[in-house]
Amino acid sequence: MDNRTNLLQKYNIAAPRYTSYPTVPYWDAEGFSKIKWENSVYNSFLESNDKDGISLYIHLPFCESLCTYCGCNTRITKNHAVEQPYIKALLLEWAMYRNILGDTPVIREIHLGGGTPTFFNPEHLSILIKEIIDNSKIHPEAEFSFEAHPANTTTEHLRTLYDLGFRRLSLGIQDFDPEVQFIINRIQSFEQVETITRQAREIGYTSVNYDLIYGLPRQTLQGLSDTIDMVGKLMPDRIAFYSYAHVPWIKPGQRRFTEKDLPDAKEKAKLHNAGRAMFTEMGYRDIGMDHFSLTTDSLYKAEQNGTIHRNFMGYTHQYTQLLVGLGVSSISDSWYGFSQNVKNVEEYIKLVNAGELPVLKGHILTSEDLVLRRHILNLMCKGKTSWNHHQHKYSTLLEGIERVHALADDGLVELNSWCVTVTPLGKRFLRNICMALDARLWADKPTTQLFSMAG
Repeated sequence: MDNRTNLLQKYNIAAPRYTSYPTVPYWDAEGFSKIKWENSVYNSFLESNDKDGISLYIHLPFCESLCTYCGCNTRITKNHAVEQPYIKALLLEWAMYRNILGDTPVIREIHLGGGTPTFFNPEHLSILIKEIIDNSKIHPEAEFSFEAHPANTTTEHLRTLYDLGFRRLSLGIQDFDPEVQFIINRIQSFEQVETITRQAREIGYTSVNYDLIYGLPRQTLQGLSDTIDMVGKLMPDRIAFYSYAHVPWIKPGQRRFTEKDLPDAKEKAKLHNAGRAMFTEMGYRDIGMDHFSLTTDSLYKAEQNGTIHRNFMGYTHQYTQLLVGLGVSSISDSWYGFSQNVKNVEEYIKLVNAGELPVLKGHILTSEDLVLRRHILNLMCKGKTSWNHHQHKYSTLLEGIERVHALADDGLVELNSWCVTVTPLGKRFLRNICMALDARLWADKPTTQLFSMAG
């Protein structure tokens, strides 16, 4: 057994994906209130709006069928009468945030996620986006993006959103293998994906992303290789290559299959390694964690010039300090605090119709949290971080650096007195490396599994 295989087995443990620090299970409910959250949003807006603008994430939860692998907050229905009330609620929530901000926001990013944003008809999506942008300023470097299901995205969707300023499209594919598609209930053909990709490019979209997942039930090395060969015929600008997160205790839909249907850790590592090798051979560059990009894409350019950023929307090529999440279960980030909306559609609509910000929970970061957050974000985005003697007042940072020594012994990082640098080998283990600095996790180790496996 070679050293890399040994390391994959050693570090295949439950670990956060670090779209935030502290991670959601470690948010401090006692130190949070809606007033504190609103003040956090207002102060962040004052600091950053004129310079960087703000980002908006809009959660559109509806799907016509359940994809059994999915870990997102969704509502399964074929009743499209739900669209208008939900759009109305989103705009009411946005009006509440506009009142908190107190001035005209500069929109730098909008991302429509789900669920299935293309569940909504183009007219309703147009009403939503027009209301937002007509009462805002648009940053000259703004980027609007949306997620789409290849089986229900129409030319009208593509044209309507393009006319509203959208230039980036993300298609959820996961796997083209018919047997895998059947068991995860995610059915779309290569021809559908090819048609949407071609139409998007003809209309003028500048970046197309494909989501692929390794470690899915009944997935084989040959099946994944065939999928990537098909992807290579279309050459999307970006590829997100995620590890399947098996969390049936959170997502009961995953009980359609069992652990016996999943590739074991050794086979999953082979799937991951084969995918990475094929992407590299096709001309893609490894970006951050789980992402691959052509050198012509803005994500690659951002990594090269050091401006790549990571938030609850994933990796993005530009930074905003304030991210406002609208919709059921959406997470917002003011840099100084986080909040998450209620997770039930009916409760969400009821609260916003009553004029109440639909926040379920949140966290206000301490000064120590802010220091550790910056280091973890640096590792996730830049592959290195450094500190100075002023930060040595935080014993948790020193304890984290001490834990990093074991990672250095395994060749995952290079460590000196003031800096940690992720090695090429260590890039595969970013979640584990960041975990070493996660003071809240080490102070209160979970007794049950909170996170998916890192492998």
